[in-house]
Amino acid sequence: MSQAVAEPQADIDHTKRAWSMPLEDINPADKRLFEADAIWPYFERLRKESPVHKSYDEEFGAFWSVTRYEDIMAVDTNHHVFSSDWTHGGITLSDGLEDFQLPMFIAMDPPKHDEQRKTVQPIVAPANLKNWEGLIRERTGKVLDSLPRGETFDWVDKVSIELTTMMLATLFDFPFEDRRKLTFWSDMATTASEDVEGGEEAQKAHLLECLEYFTRLWNERVNSETPGNDLITMLTRGESTKNMDPMEYLGNIVLLIVGGNDTTRNSMTASVYALNKFPAEYDKLIANPDLIPNLSSEIIRWQTPLAHMRRTALEDIELNGAQIKKGDKVAMWYVSGNRDTEVFENPDEVIIDRANARRQMSFGYGIHRCVGNRLGELQIKILWEEILKRFPKIEVMAEPTRSSGCFVKGYTYMPVRIPA
Repeated sequence: MSQAVAEPQADIDHTKRAWSMPLEDINPADKRLFEADAIWPYFERLRKESPVHKSYDEEFGAFWSVTRYEDIMAVDTNHHVFSSDWTHGGITLSDGLEDFQLPMFIAMDPPKHDEQRKTVQPIVAPANLKNWEGLIRERTGKVLDSLPRGETFDWVDKVSIELTTMMLATLFDFPFEDRRKLTFWSDMATTASEDVEGGEEAQKAHLLECLEYFTRLWNERVNSETPGNDLITMLTRGESTKNMDPMEYLGNIVLLIVGGNDTTRNSMTASVYALNKFPAEYDKLIANPDLIPNLSSEIIRWQTPLAHMRRTALEDIELNGAQIKKGDKVAMWYVSGNRDTEVFENPDEVIIDRANARRQMSFGYGIHRCVGNRLGELQIKILWEEILKRFPKIEVMAEPTRSSGCFVKGYTYMPVRIPA
């Protein structure tokens, strides 16, 4: 089968191409479409004509693309048939490096998944979030107050990465001065090997550095007479986690870093970008700051910071007319479900008072629903409460640069200016 899409360029009409090319050649995993923000008409056609679509990608091989909201829900809530387990391939279309498998609880089936998830869940319980609100607000205020006025700077680096990395360091009780290592390791874990300088071997080496650093922290915490309230301490004391082998420990650390970093950081950037793209909504927000909590949900819907999650069929099953066979890869395209016109009216637009914004599926459903979703929403909410206290507007000066790949849907650079 031919590779679906040529290198996206400014002069390609992707809408025309998406609706005219042979249906079987559409490949929604083509990372170049994500980098060019050109994926939307391809998903629109799949939802309309082939909602459970046999897709092919040179890197990932054959897989099923599930693109409608209701079908994604059916897969996500049926863990008995659709497995997340790393032994079947895990949660991304990439099967990972053969000799470098990282078990983690999101890539496990019950009962082990449930036991490990329960170990870390208390850190994002409502009582803990309440305790942290003051700290998050204080840090957010300081970061915003440090920003230059009347000159262009990178919002991704100065605000989104800085705020999420500070929060991550707190969750792990990680040495604060080294916190940017967390961002680096998160990027290493989610970037395709061919996009890493030095390739596969360099990627492995960086992740083993992460393991070495966190093993040192584990040894300090496990021997501590005064246990803290942090993720590493929780892992050292959990019945199902205290005897993990090194690669499983690294897998769970990577999961917690990526979960606490990429989703919130990319939604923070998306919020500024979207309000510039839809200026009437920015005016609406300034006129009514009470819309901030709903803005958080709407931005997370519109951005969808993790584009897909993968499952593997444990038995033959029919889904919306498609015959899925045991062993087949299945991609739930959350990014498409969040733009399904059957659920969301005018889904390509940001509407900050959208009545059903909370129906967004960016956090997943069923047993794997994102454990830290409330923390992410809280961080975005506080960010915008503090922005509106300080700045008349934040202006996006040029199109942002988007991250490479079809898993994390994010931004690497976005130039902005705060009027002097």
